[in-house]
Amino acid sequence: MPKLVNIDQATGLPVRKPTPVRYEVAAPGQLVHVDIKKQGRIPNGGGWRAHGRGSPQDRRAGTARDKAARAGAASSRDYRYLHHGVDDHSRLAYSKILDDERKETAAGFWTRANAFFASLGVTVTAVMTDNGSCYRSRAFANALGENIKHKRTKPYHPQTNGKVERLNRTLATEWAYVKPYASEAERATAYETWLHHYNHHRPHTGIGDQTPSERVHNVTGKYTYS
Repeated sequence: MPKLVNIDQATGLPVRKPTPVRYEVAAPGQLVHVDIKKQGRIPNGGGWRAHGRGSPQDRRAGTARDKAARAGAASSRDYRYLHHGVDDHSRLAYSKILDDERKETAAGFWTRANAFFASLGVTVTAVMTDNGSCYRSRAFANALGENIKHKRTKPYHPQTNGKVERLNRTLATEWAYVKPYASEAERATAYETWLHHYNHHRPHTGIGDQTPSERVHNVTGKYTYS
C-alpha cells in the first residue's frame, strides 16, 4: 500500500512524482563533485565472497566487526576509503584508495586531484562536497584556495551529489564486487585498471554514450575556463 502522503485525497490514487530535472554545467571544471566511500577490507586469502557465508573466514570477519562495534568505533585497519573527484560536465573521475578520511588526507587528496585536472587543461572553479567534518576543516579550505568556490550539499540529500554517487554504484558492480578477490592488495591493483577503463573506454549514457575523456579534451578550443 502506498503511504497516505503519496495518495491523492480526492481520488485515492497514487500520485506520481515528477522526474527530477537533471542539471549539467556547461564545461569541464565548472563543478567537481568530491566524496568518500568507505569500504571493508578483504582479508588475506579472501573473505566470505570467496569462501561463502558461515566459512571460517566469514566467522573471523564477523568476530572482528562485533569487537569493533562494542568498542564504539571501527578500526581503520578494517576499512579502506575511496576518495573521489568527478567532473560534473565530463564525468571524468580522479580517485584514490586511501587509509582514512581525516582532514589532512582529504586536503591532500584534493591537492592531487586539482593537479590532475590541471594537467588536462581543466581549471576547476567550484567543488561540491557533503558536510563531513573533513570538508568543513581549515585544512580542506586551504587546499581549495581562494579561486575555487566550495559548495555543500543539503543535509540528508545525497542526490545533490548524484554524479559521484552514481560512480559509487558503478564501481560496486563493475569492480568492487564483480568477482571474489583473494586479498585487499589484489582488489586495489585492479582498481587502477578499472578506473582507466571508466575514464577512457566505458560509454556513459548520461553524456550521450561518450567516454569522459572524449568530453574533456579541449581539441576544438570550444571550452573557456573562466
